[in-house]
Amino acid sequence: MNSPHANPASVHPNFLLARQRSAFLHEGAPSLAQRCADLRRLKAAILARRSEIEQALKADFGHRSTHETTIMELVPLVHGINYLLRNLRRWMRPQKRQVPLHFQPASARIEYQPLGVIGIMVPWNYPMSLALMPLATAIAAGNRAMIKPSEYTPATTRLLQAMMAELFAPEQVAVVTGDASVGEAFSGLAFDHLVFTGSTAVGKAVMRAASEHLVPVTLELGGKSPAIVEQGHDLERAAGSIAYGKLANAGQTCIAPDYVLVHEAEVEGFVQAYDGAVRALYPEGPSSANYTSIVNERHYGRICALLDDARAQGARVSEVGVQPGDAHQRPHTLAPTLVLGATNEMRVMQDEIFGPVLPVISYRTLDEAIAYINAHPRPLALYYFGFDRASQRQVLNRTTSGNVTLNDTLLHFAQDDLPFGGVGPSGIGAYHGIEGFRSLSHAKGIFQQSRINFSGLLRPPFGKLAHLIVKFLLR
Repeated sequence: MNSPHANPASVHPNFLLARQRSAFLHEGAPSLAQRCADLRRLKAAILARRSEIEQALKADFGHRSTHETTIMELVPLVHGINYLLRNLRRWMRPQKRQVPLHFQPASARIEYQPLGVIGIMVPWNYPMSLALMPLATAIAAGNRAMIKPSEYTPATTRLLQAMMAELFAPEQVAVVTGDASVGEAFSGLAFDHLVFTGSTAVGKAVMRAASEHLVPVTLELGGKSPAIVEQGHDLERAAGSIAYGKLANAGQTCIAPDYVLVHEAEVEGFVQAYDGAVRALYPEGPSSANYTSIVNERHYGRICALLDDARAQGARVSEVGVQPGDAHQRPHTLAPTLVLGATNEMRVMQDEIFGPVLPVISYRTLDEAIAYINAHPRPLALYYFGFDRASQRQVLNRTTSGNVTLNDTLLHFAQDDLPFGGVGPSGIGAYHGIEGFRSLSHAKGIFQQSRINFSGLLRPPFGKLAHLIVKFLLR
């Protein structure tokens, strides 16, 4: 719907928040029909503007593969909305809970009610889906929302503003724009819940700011997500999956495999297999239409500095795949690169890479590989390649990560019925699945006393019957 009010981007965020909270308190929780209608309108707008979304992202990145935008952003987003529509009626039903014998025939139930106003802080790497999937979840839970996109994606932000202005009044959904200082102020607003996706360092600052108003947070962070290749596993198969997971969006994916652990006897075989996989994925090399650029010069320089540091400390840094030459390179585009002989002292093994660079670490035993992972902060994702059930179980039991994909990469994110989130430094809380609906809802416990009940027997004055009941309860 078109709003007669001022452009929400020009309104102070505190005022927007007050307007949304006032409207929420005045109008109450939206019905199932209202929520589903809003979700369907959101989905229709995404599909109608598919080409505009692809072009906006291409403009923001310098070059963004339209195929990757469709597969990595639009398909999961549309399927996620469809999933919410299929399940929302069931999730909204009150849930009956057990009542102990001595309180019966009373009843107990949980009703999920909207929290109110949700703040959504969006990263630059997937700026459309990581704005609209949390928004869809907030709408499904009956909330209103304020969205703060990244200043690094201005074209996508303008499109997002236009879409939201067409679909929703600012009292329901508003987009707040600005630089990092605006983001800092946004994270300190008294939301009813704050969803942040981004780096661990910024996530810490967001959590500190939210704590001033005791705002609960869902933090989707990142870290160094490992991939383990079991000794004897098909290297071509593993390398193909790892190359796709690492190079989609040029590695600018929070769940991209950050480094790979390969048995020491198979490192060179993996290098050859990875090179072949990259050639198959991008036969024209980094100039391929399906290969994405680094979002800006700042991040391009950051990744180049990681490689320079690794070289200076003795690592073997090798570009892989087809190399068409500098004349065909787009601005701030990095070729797929392997780092061999990386050590913990190198920055490439300390910082989340967020680029098309893959360190290869050798191990001698699976226990050693697991110990290496456990010696580092808990990652957002973990990947294991191997069909031995005992080894799979060993890795699952002895490591802790946000999520796991076995024998592939990235695909746990696309499973609508699985929660998505980190653990420890890689995040707090989860969304997707019913967990997302519950994260953005208040589970109100309700106890309903029956007309006839015996609770008065446990109140003063205590008679013999009360003592007998207490004796029974303390069995």
